Amino acid sequence: MILGKHCRLDENPRPLEMHDLPVPVPRGDEILVKVSACGVCHTELDEIEGRTPPPQLPVIPGHQIVGRVVKTATTGVYGIGDRVGIAWINSACGKCDLCLAGFENLCSSFKATGRDVDGGYAEYALVRSAFAYRIPEIFSDTEAAPLLCAGAIGYRSLRLANITDGKKLGLTGFGASAHLVLKMVRYRYPHTKVYVFARSEKERAFAKSLGAAWTGDTGEESPETLDAIIDTTPIWRPIVEALRNLSPGGRLLINAIRKEDGDKAQLMRLDYTTHLWSEKEVKSVANVSRSDVTEFLTLAAAIPIKPEFQVFPLEKANEALFELKTQNIRGAKVLTINS
Repeated sequence: MILGKHCRLDENPRPLEMHDLPVPVPRGDEILVKVSACGVCHTELDEIEGRTPPPQLPVIPGHQIVGRVVKTATTGVYGIGDRVGIAWINSACGKCDLCLAGFENLCSSFKATGRDVDGGYAEYALVRSAFAYRIPEIFSDTEAAPLLCAGAIGYRSLRLANITDGKKLGLTGFGASAHLVLKMVRYRYPHTKVYVFARSEKERAFAKSLGAAWTGDTGEESPETLDAIIDTTPIWRPIVEALRNLSPGGRLLINAIRKEDGDKAQLMRLDYTTHLWSEKEVKSVANVSRSDVTEFLTLAAAIPIKPEFQVFPLEKANEALFELKTQNIRGAKVLTINS
């Protein structure tokens, strides 16, 4: 499925078109992966509607890829038939100070799968072997796909939240990433209460079923102030509301590739005493590093985390994206590729 030009899904609900392309040929340290499953991410909506740094169009979207190696350019880490995953981080320079310090996600040469290079809404995908990941046997292909982005970025967000067991955590929005964060918290921090803010009653009920201590609408005040809040929404208003619910010295993590512009006037309604006083922190979460993906897959297998997801065949990718756009979600959405 190829994105040829930017458009709004409410104006064109079928932005991706099916095309027959030659099978890619691996070069250097690349491996060719026959794709079996690819998760659908909100980032794809941002790419399609032009809210991210512009991809090189046309491009094949998709960055939560699971499949098997069918060809390699050279003898290396992976052999024919090995099952691997490909995540958002497709490559980084590996030489700059940030890369050498383990912050590949912040490298100026960072390239994203499905944005800067072709991704997994396809039968085949290429990736450098150093940026592929072994998938634990406990997961099926469709279970593993959402873990490669929603899970990995949720893991990074939780790590940056810097909480300890017994601290109070808030989650604003409750989609593909947040529901995995809640499962991680219950395993790693069993005495931590999780408070979920979501517009949808369906999402709030889902959060309760997974063990949330309290759920409320985005604008509601939590029963007690929170030590950290992870925001996974694409809009500004939850940021303002979250700051109001933070404890003194609390930290707000913004886990979103960008915010939509429509309600940016909400930022003008910040009250210093209510929202920012008492040394509250705001920190963005940018991309993932290879270690985030590797560590999260190990943790997810140990718990184990089994994500909630809906399956769509590749040819219905537009329908899956439109449901994501219209908030028809429970957990994640995964495309399956049969060829």
